[in-house]
Amino acid sequence: MRNDPASTAAAVLARAGGPGNVTSVAHCMTRLRLGVADPAAVDAEGLRALPGVLGVVADGAGVQIVLGPGVVEEVTARTEALVREAGPAPARPAGPEGGVEAAAPRREATPVKALLRRVANVFVPLIPALIGCGVLAGLNGLLLNAGLLPALTPALTAVASGFMALIAVFVGHNTAKEFGGTPVLGGAVAAVVVYPGVAKVTAFGVHLVPGQGGVLGALAAALLATRVEKWCRGRVPGALDVLLTPTVTVLVSGLVTLYGLMYAAGVVAAAIGTAADRLLATTGPAAGLVLGGLFLPLVMLGLHQALIPIHTTLIAQQGYTVLLPLLAMAGAGQVGAALAVYVRLRHDVSLRTTIRSALPAGLLGVGEPLIYGVSLPLGRPFVTACAGGAAGGAFVGFFAMLGDKVGATAIGPSGWALFPLLAGNRGPGTAAAVYGGGLLTGYAVGFAATYLFGFTGRSRAATST
Repeated sequence: MRNDPASTAAAVLARAGGPGNVTSVAHCMTRLRLGVADPAAVDAEGLRALPGVLGVVADGAGVQIVLGPGVVEEVTARTEALVREAGPAPARPAGPEGGVEAAAPRREATPVKALLRRVANVFVPLIPALIGCGVLAGLNGLLLNAGLLPALTPALTAVASGFMALIAVFVGHNTAKEFGGTPVLGGAVAAVVVYPGVAKVTAFGVHLVPGQGGVLGALAAALLATRVEKWCRGRVPGALDVLLTPTVTVLVSGLVTLYGLMYAAGVVAAAIGTAADRLLATTGPAAGLVLGGLFLPLVMLGLHQALIPIHTTLIAQQGYTVLLPLLAMAGAGQVGAALAVYVRLRHDVSLRTTIRSALPAGLLGVGEPLIYGVSLPLGRPFVTACAGGAAGGAFVGFFAMLGDKVGATAIGPSGWALFPLLAGNRGPGTAAAVYGGGLLTGYAVGFAATYLFGFTGRSRAATST
């Protein structure tokens, strides 16, 4: 029976320190992401015990509650409503040094983790549009290759490409919002990156190209705009603030973007593309093994979203990201491991029920239900699942080294859900064959490794009774 989203939201808030402790509410495909004022007030064990909660990841100044696709959208909407109804949180008493009383709870939020979390907060809201436009782009590509519906394909091209052409504006908006600036000013400065007129501007002796630097340039431009805006707010008289602050922010940030950030971000973006191609061309199997084998721990820690800027940069440059199919092999290893657990622990009715309910999501690339419900609690199957992901990644990487690159035109889905988004230098058919072979390899190695090495002596004895 499905849990009521309203009840789940209320229970989550109660264990997250109450509505007054929640500073932000967001979600990705599977996780409710709460920013909290006092991490020490969060009852992580209580959250894990809630019906429908598949896992909990504490990341310093926030907490991620894994709920699964579909459910997370409903619970997030209810949570936002409850936080709004509760109103602003009361001011916290200051400690002896003028700070908030509980400064200690921030001890878990290392600078790197905090930065990755904030970068993820910029890009995670863009994933639904990336998925929708990517699927349409793949469909349009099939129609063009087959010569079907020639009157419709130009319209599909416009619908699928419009968002990607202006993604810099959305990145700038979200960046300013996340880092404490005015969102529309961040979007306005980032819009400079994609404005066609930049082709008339010369920086470092060369003409700029619209879109140069991509999302990295937009991110840097909006960050600069936020800093300039904050500097102005503290120095411009109140009567002139509404006029001078936006003007100075756009002027200074826009000029620095044109004459510095776009060029620098373009160099970095080009280096990312070159590095990805060279990595697969020279060390394809090894690169795939490492990427496929280490992705599950990144997902477990909630740090995988920080890779979105790299994926987006590759998509803007090459039309697809060659990294996502490699990383998606981690999910295949997870599925194979879960099947082995299902076979070996045939007397564990509860665990087999969990596997049956989570396996369809796992096949479609949503791995958290299997991670938190099956492999991670058992311990060894999590490691053997990583081995399956490494094998699948090595398979795809081997073909990349032979010249058969496989990429994804959008990010978000993986598993079997990634097939409509596949592309490559040898066409979609070859890309689908290589990717499918990688999935089968991940399933097989994940199953075999878990079946043979995923259980302790005691659990082996239990399965034989």
